[in-house]
Amino acid sequence: MFLKEGYGATSIGAVAASARVSKRTLYDRFDDKAVLFAAVVHAIIERIRPPPEVPLIEGATLEDILCRIAHMILHAALSPQGLALYRLVAAESARFPELASAVAGDESNREATHLIASLLMRDPCGARLSPEDREFAATQFLFMVATVPRRRATGYGTPMTAAELEIWARRVVRLFLGGCRALGA
Repeated sequence: MFLKEGYGATSIGAVAASARVSKRTLYDRFDDKAVLFAAVVHAIIERIRPPPEVPLIEGATLEDILCRIAHMILHAALSPQGLALYRLVAAESARFPELASAVAGDESNREATHLIASLLMRDPCGARLSPEDREFAATQFLFMVATVPRRRATGYGTPMTAAELEIWARRVVRLFLGGCRALGA
């Protein structure tokens, strides 16, 4: 309901009716609408992220591994639910700041940042970066991978084709590694 109708237009009563439970039952499990929304965000992210059995760190080189991760990020960010969540937060976070907090508070972004920062230790120049710089670089990597393709998929330009996304991921990884290597040199 949040994704289809928006956060502001979705009431606890409507959610309870749709789930065929009482409002009291919902309030027993969730303190308020913001907590319910955070649980929905977590469930969406769990659905669009790779299953636990999918190896994240697979590839012959750091570039191959980062390209694999970039493709997984793009798959999640450009999924219908990923795009719907992005649209919802973009449209309503000014009126409901708890929306952005719910998305930012999900552990998956921190996990991805930590994974990418730790992968930089595999590169001699990346290993010379401070832990703070590796974390900063990892955060930038996430934004570099997803921001433009997601914006284009939500109407700011023409959505990228599969071939364009492949080229995009490779270019982002090369630029990212070049920047990290220049900083760590």
